[in-house]
This record gives sequence, structure tokens and C-alpha cells, in this order.
Amino acid sequence: MRKLIYSINLTIDGCLDHTKVSGSEEIHEYFATMLRDADTLIYGRTTYQLMVPFWPDMAKNHSGQTKAMNDFADAFDGMRDIVVFSKTLDKAEGKNTRIIRTNIKDEILKLKEEPGKDMLLGGADLASQLIELGLVDEYHFVVHPIIAGEGRRLLEGISLQPTLKLKFVETKIMKSGCVVLRYERA
Repeated sequence: MRKLIYSINLTIDGCLDHTKVSGSEEIHEYFATMLRDADTLIYGRTTYQLMVPFWPDMAKNHSGQTKAMNDFADAFDGMRDIVVFSKTLDKAEGKNTRIIRTNIKDEILKLKEEPGKDMLLGGADLASQLIELGLVDEYHFVVHPIIAGEGRRLLEGISLQPTLKLKFVETKIMKSGCVVLRYERA
């Protein structure tokens, strides 16, 4: 069974607003490696629209400011499958992209049964729902050395009952001061 892996950039105080953190060479390298180890991306509408067409366009002309950005763009553009859960998105712009409007839980369980590599989950709203449903298998929290003081937090409006317990897997400290905390569902 394929794993559903949630990865997110966070500030020290838990803000996950992408405008509060910066994408360094190291961060792009880390996430490009994650993309190459997976073959399916799972997004909600907002995250999808942040990612597409930005990264596929960058992959076409390698317009990134760094090699790592271009490598990330290539890895993103090479995904076998991008799944967008949305009731409002009219059409998908990206290649290999499909929109799913039905039961989130049933669809994720079906995707886990499909052959292939692991699946990566990004964003906030859909991720919060899938965490609440107990469908996320692994977590990669990339904590940036920033205190935002404001902004969106993970699991806003969600109450986990019972409390979700995680098992520590590893820590990676980056030169930039970012720390990757990796956990599995206990």
C-alpha cells in the first residue's frame, strides 16, 4: 500500500503561510528529492493554483533563479499524477492532472491501493481534513528559523479526537537553520 506523506514549511510559531518563509537552494533540493521519490501529488484547489502553472512553466524554460529551483520544477513537471480535490475548480491546467469532486476518504483509500510510489500531500485545508480522517501516514515538517507572529496555522477549525500520536523517525538540520522533523503515524 502506498503511503500518503504530508510535507509543509512552517515558521517556529507554526505559521504555514508560504509568504512568511523563503525557498532556499537547500529547501528546493530537499523537496525535489521528495518529489522524485513519489509519483502522485494530492492538493486542494488553492495549493494547486499556487503550484500550477508556476512550476510547469519554469520547467519548460528553466527560468528559476537557481539550479535547485529548476530541478524542483523538473521533478514537479515529471509527476505521474496530480490529484486535485475541489468542488469549485472548473478545469485542470496541468498535464496528468485530474479533479476529484467526490468523497475524499474513499478516493484517498483507492489511491493508496493503486500501484506506484508514495503520494505527497501539500497545503492546509485538504491536509487538515485528511489528518482529521486519519489518512496521513507520514509527516515532514520543515521548520524555518522565523517567528511570524501571525498567519494561518495547521488544523485551524479541526478538533482531533483522540489526540493524534506520532512516532519520531528522524531530524535533519539544514545549513540555513531550517530543521526537518519527520514523523510517522504511531
